[in-house]
Amino acid sequence: MINFDFFTPTKILFGAGRESEVGKQVAAFGGHKVMIIYGKKGGHIETSGLLDRVHKSLSDAGLSYVDLNGVVPNPRLSLVKEGIRIGRAEGVDFLLPIGGGSVIDTAKGIGYGIANDFEMEDLLYGRVKTDKNLPIGVILTIAAAGSEMSSSMVLTIEDGMMKRSYGHDCAHPKFAIMNPELTYSLPAYQTASGAADIMMHTMERYFTPTDTDTSLTDRIAEGLMVSVRDAAQIAVKEPENYEARATLMWAGSLSHNGLTGAGRISDFATHKIEHELGGMFDVAHGAGLAAVWGSWARYVYKTNPGRFAQFGKKVFGINISSSTNITPNSDAPEQPIKPSPIITDPELTSTDTAALAAITAWETWCHSISMPTTLTELGIHPTDTQIEEMAEKCVFGRNGHVGFFQPLTKEDIAAILKMAK
Repeated sequence: MINFDFFTPTKILFGAGRESEVGKQVAAFGGHKVMIIYGKKGGHIETSGLLDRVHKSLSDAGLSYVDLNGVVPNPRLSLVKEGIRIGRAEGVDFLLPIGGGSVIDTAKGIGYGIANDFEMEDLLYGRVKTDKNLPIGVILTIAAAGSEMSSSMVLTIEDGMMKRSYGHDCAHPKFAIMNPELTYSLPAYQTASGAADIMMHTMERYFTPTDTDTSLTDRIAEGLMVSVRDAAQIAVKEPENYEARATLMWAGSLSHNGLTGAGRISDFATHKIEHELGGMFDVAHGAGLAAVWGSWARYVYKTNPGRFAQFGKKVFGINISSSTNITPNSDAPEQPIKPSPIITDPELTSTDTAALAAITAWETWCHSISMPTTLTELGIHPTDTQIEEMAEKCVFGRNGHVGFFQPLTKEDIAAILKMAK
């Protein structure tokens, strides 16, 4: 393994009914005036009674609060700025997002803005850095982004519709309340999109240029992906299956807290490409990732076809010929992984064939949960001019390339997006 830091300061309160403890948790972490941040006014957070329960818990703990709603997918910088203005005027000292990644990232942005004296654009474009943020607690209602245990934040700058990120350990939430029952009401498409995002957070770390032994991290990553593979297929059909929902919720956190990438370099090129799709077409993040990944994979797989073959074998149960050298760790003991019922077991004779079969297996799984694997299936039809614009934006401010498994220039990105059509 290469040298790494692993920092996970977030306290997890997992299980049914744990949202009733939010007031005590905020008080324990020093909060007095809380900004509650959530999505649509009049939406499920309000109509389900969850917001009222949160209000009561905060009041019972002797805390005051102010509500801020209006967060949308691909969260906007304009609402972050409004939250900063309100937070300063109200003397807010603790942030409480209720929702998923978009709401949590909005809270992180508001925290940076209140705790510092700079323009948020400067932070997102890398012109300034900071190690200051307000304390944040989370009530999670969507299993997807993993922002409840991560240090990262992604926001959309409306001027040019640029999606940009910033990450620092100071943005780790102090606590995250995770009740799988709060995800029961999610539509099947949103559930599936979240599952694809969870898978991708580990896949972006799994497809690594690190050529030293990372077999331990591999096994953690592979086990997580198998669990998500199966739980997603259950949850989209049985939305109130507690175990499937619990698996997805916990996997979302573990997939993006650094655990599945420990000891190796991560890629995240597909995420960077999808951010431009989200910025231009406002698509669901997980669905956008699913639509792009297969084309990225076919474009780069020859960099290390053995890594793709290992992915197919360990995650999707694809049978590999014993004569095929699929991984530097191939002499390690095999772990029993139940093959997915949607994947056949062909006997493969070459690493390249195995790699391509693995990519197809991923796309077959996506289709099993009604996720797209092309831009057409995603419902968008970018022109060549739009593709060139997205490719240009993707590398803007990033030294002309993204990704590490195979560094991609804007020409590479344009080619991948054209393949994905």
